[in-house]
Amino acid sequence: MLPYSFIFLMTIMGAVASLFLKNASGSLKGDSAMGIVLNLLKTPSLYIGGILYLLASVLNIYVLRILDYSSVLPLSAFTYVWTMFLARIRLGEKLTKRKMLGVFLVVLGAVLVSRSY
Repeated sequence: MLPYSFIFLMTIMGAVASLFLKNASGSLKGDSAMGIVLNLLKTPSLYIGGILYLLASVLNIYVLRILDYSSVLPLSAFTYVWTMFLARIRLGEKLTKRKMLGVFLVVLGAVLVSRSY
């Protein structure tokens, strides 16, 4: 049960990391390429997002030592679920029927693939 808890945490961290990197993208302003890069490097969201991605990757590596790759990888698709809801809550994006159907199908596929032996 513990490896599946780590998969849950890993997918949440990946979705939150994406949100921070989306926030960091707002600093991509400047008159030159160097100015854009310097503005980006001054953005705390870049580092928070990067650290969260790194931690999620470390969890992924740990879980892969315990579970089959063919089980872990499809379950990582749950990141799309959290991303959709975070985009709704934090960014005000619309939650359309088409998006919900798409995420449902991704999750259904992930569960079916991870359960097939």
